[in-house]
Amino acid sequence: MRPVPSYIAVVGPGESATPEHLAAAQEVGAALAHAGAVVLTGGHGGVMQAAAAGARAAGGTSIGLLPEADRSGANPDSTFTIPTGLGELRNGLLVRASDALVGVALSWGTLSEVALGVRTGKPVVVLGHWDLPLTGPVRAASPAEAVRLALAAARGRHRGQPPAPI
Repeated sequence: MRPVPSYIAVVGPGESATPEHLAAAQEVGAALAHAGAVVLTGGHGGVMQAAAAGARAAGGTSIGLLPEADRSGANPDSTFTIPTGLGELRNGLLVRASDALVGVALSWGTLSEVALGVRTGKPVVVLGHWDLPLTGPVRAASPAEAVRLALAAARGRHRGQPPAPI
């Protein structure tokens, strides 16, 4: 029986992403692909495109779940794009389809995904410093650590272990 890959969502800002955010997202996407994970994103630009580009450069697969009902807004780096027609509600689909999430940088959309991840018991790893007064997300100091933590948490979910802080 073929092992089931982990599906890891990489979330972060689109247009407001900084060059540092983009570099980190690309590194996370590449490291996840090297580890055999499928990278899930929101399918647009910024962190989403950088993570998909990292996965593509590493020979991996990325899936962009688009909020629109068509593919015209998709970034060119995603391996596959799925137009959901759900608008911002696609954030919930992205969270539900993932085994774990890596938050690269903070934006309102990212915060909604992180919140949904925590509320639904998905492992959430946030890269860098986030001032969140809530418990749930696990902090990572580097893209490599974020990938390691997300993959370990996702593997635990595949074995039927309950989600727990890492």
